[in-house]
This record gives sequence, structure tokens and C-alpha cells, in this order.
Amino acid sequence: MRMPRPTNFASLRQTSLAVACLVATFVAQGASIPQSAGNSYNLHQSRLVEFDAPGAVTAVSPACGTNCGTFAYSNNNWGQIVGYYTDGNGTQHGFLRNPGGQFISFDPPGGGIGPGTYAYQINDFGVIVGNFTDPAHGQQHSYIRNPDGSFVTFDVPGAGTGIFQGTYAWDINLLGEIAGIYFDANNLGHGFLRSRSGAITLFDPPGSIFTDVCTETCLTPTGTVAGFYEDSNSNYHGFVRDRQGKLTTFDAPGVYEVTIVASINPQGVITGYFLDTTSVWHGFLRQPNGRFSSFSVPQGGKATFQGTNPFSINLFGAVAGEYADAENVNHGFERFGNGYIATFDAPDAGIGFNQGTRPTTNNDEGEVTGWWTDAAGLNHGFLWIPY
Repeated sequence: MRMPRPTNFASLRQTSLAVACLVATFVAQGASIPQSAGNSYNLHQSRLVEFDAPGAVTAVSPACGTNCGTFAYSNNNWGQIVGYYTDGNGTQHGFLRNPGGQFISFDPPGGGIGPGTYAYQINDFGVIVGNFTDPAHGQQHSYIRNPDGSFVTFDVPGAGTGIFQGTYAWDINLLGEIAGIYFDANNLGHGFLRSRSGAITLFDPPGSIFTDVCTETCLTPTGTVAGFYEDSNSNYHGFVRDRQGKLTTFDAPGVYEVTIVASINPQGVITGYFLDTTSVWHGFLRQPNGRFSSFSVPQGGKATFQGTNPFSINLFGAVAGEYADAENVNHGFERFGNGYIATFDAPDAGIGFNQGTRPTTNNDEGEVTGWWTDAAGLNHGFLWIPY
């Protein structure tokens, strides 16, 4: 489903709302979205575009350590990409990259100082969410950036006020609902859902000592939230919470220690990854009825903490993520709904330990964004187009 590029925001809003209503209707009726998306892609014509946000640092420096460069976190169905970059002083700033390659740098009021601003997701209306650091105390505050450049900032009740504590907005849907986590004064994480009107609901799975709503693509158009949590035995389990507040916990079959949820699509299909008994990562898909299947990229390594890590699933069931090879170099992949796996690398990516290509999200056209790390350890953004 390739949507026409709108020429103005009113057109975008009207078309996106129609798509959102259509998806919500499909989900409500239990209709099946075709799972063969990807068959029509001519992957021999795939291409990868590398980019850096203007103003991004051009070399690794003591000011930012391994967190230097450009990090692309989310792409919407119109081809807009958001993320953040590090300037020469080690301060982070949010960026918006439009389909033509034009960049807008931004910071909410109070951001852009000290550690700075982080942008994590953009919806199809062009609304961006993220968080920024209070330079005085290190506390995190969340923000909403509207398409006209205006900001709304907010904090979750009960959020701590110390360094790295506070509110982290990860996800926003077309209705303007926002999901994320907050750290309390004891540095414990909890989930939250914020309505468009600003009402905030807090939640934790039973037995959780640390709750994490997964980043960028873990809130559906109908308000379902997915994530994972840690229990008192330091085991990790997945959860899904529907709009009515019903919360279901789960583990990948046969796995009792580490199940990490990474993304949920509008139909309620969840992807993520789990560790097997030899500590190798594998991807999984969980259907809304609870049925599981697993998969691995054949080129993935077989040693400890190598393997396959999915990060995003789109409307058509295409999953994007990374795999670590036998040399612990990262590579990108997209697994289409028919099970075909395409792999890719940024041409200039490094081939050293923990270097390489790291996807974050894929949109409904199968376009994948993320970042890659060069041989010097500097990070850069990319867009992979599979056709």
C-alpha cells in the first residue's frame, strides 16, 4: 500500500485519519491484512541512503563518548524521519528529516542545554514525542512537538526529580495518545498512557519490579500498549495492555528468563526476541490469539548474545531489526510477511566489534530507518528503501 505524498498538512491529516479509521475497522472486525507484502518489491533495486543531521559532530570526542553522531529513531508513512544528534559540545538536539532530505533541528523550551533533547517517534500527522534533560538536576521531562513547531511539555505524577529520573515519552498514535515510562524516586520504571486531553493512566504488570514500554512502535491506533518487565528473580517477561486496561503477560514458549517485546502492529501482532538455553538471540512473533512462532536470520552468529533482534513490525507483518554475526558485527534485516528475509548494510559501516548497521523502525511501505556506526565509532543515520 503505497500512499500518495500529501502536498500540505491538511491533506496529510485527512488521508491519515482515513487510514487510521480503516485500520481500526479491520482490527475491530478481525479482518486479515495481506501477509504477502514484500512479494511486489524488486529487492535488486533496493538502496540505502546515509545521512547526518546538519550540526552533528563529525568526530568522536571526550564530550560525547560513544554517544556521538546522528541517531534516527522513527519513520512515518510519509517518509519523515525523527531522531537526535550530538553537537560539538556533546549536547543532543532533536531533528526532523523530510522526504526530500531537508532537516529541521529543534529543542523544546528548557531543552538544548546540557545532555539536551531526544526525539523518538513521529506519527502520520507529523506530531513528535520525546524527552529532554533538565540541566539543573538531570531530570527528564517529556514533550510533544506539533507540526507548526509549537511544544507541549509534561511530567507524569510520581516521577522522580533526580538525575535520569522523570518521564520518557516513547510512542504516539494517530489519536494523540502517548505511551512511555517514568522513573520514580527509587529509580524504578513504570508504564504510563497519556490521553490526548492530558489524562494519565499508570500501570505495572503483576509482579513487576521494573516496567518498560518498548520504544517507538509499541502503541496501536486503538490504544493497546506492549512492553516487557523484570520480576524479582531478574527474569524478563512480555506484556500487552488493551484499551480497557486488561493486561496479559507472556513468555516465548520454553523460555523462562528473557523475553523482550520490541513492537506491536495495528492488528496486535507482537514481535521481539528471546534468549535460548545457549544465550543466543532469536526473533518471535506473537499473534493476538497468543500463538507464537520464532525465526532467525541465517547469517546470525551462534555464540553468546549473538543472533537475531527484531525491533519493529509494520501493518503488513514485515519485521525490521538487526542481527549480530560471528564477529559481533551488526547488520540490518527486514523479514517480510511471506517469510522472506532481506539483509543490508550501510556502505560505510564499520566492521569492528559492535559496529555496523542498526535499524530502528519500518513504515508500512517497508522503508527502514536507523543508524550505522563507522570504523571510528561515530554514528550516522540511514534510510533503506527495499524497492
